[in-house]
Amino acid sequence: MPRSQGNKANSSGNTLEATIESTLVGKGFMPMKYREWEKNKKKYGAKLILKNVPFYTIYEHSGYTEFLLKDDTDNHDIRIECKWQQVSGSVDEKFPYLYLNCIEAMKEKDIILVIDGDGYKDGAIKWLKDAVKSRVYQKYDCEKNIRVFNLKEFIIWANTQF
Repeated sequence: MPRSQGNKANSSGNTLEATIESTLVGKGFMPMKYREWEKNKKKYGAKLILKNVPFYTIYEHSGYTEFLLKDDTDNHDIRIECKWQQVSGSVDEKFPYLYLNCIEAMKEKDIILVIDGDGYKDGAIKWLKDAVKSRVYQKYDCEKNIRVFNLKEFIIWANTQF
């Protein structure tokens, strides 16, 4: 039975997330569900990849990002959001919403957006990178370090960072 386009998109997105998780596990981070960690934070190690991490969106609803990288050895948290678009669709149309959530709703100072696939509309990724680079969010009086990577750039970052 042929898979739907939505099913294929979810599978491709899951592959991106699994690659990111595998990269970080290779750097000594232990993966676990955020809810499990939340129950007993002191029980777990200093280098964690928390999965399915909640936040309260700009629309005042519950939202989730794929990962929160916790490195207690240097008291550092990095939220990681993943977006994969293999064929044309609507993921790139949500970039302004994603960007505003990064600057207004996500509490972490450091945020990485891993954006990959060949299905994005012309100009979509450029818009997101330009928005981050322009630091328009400074008007929100917040100090954020938002980075936009493709998968290759993320792996290079992880290799040099850890």
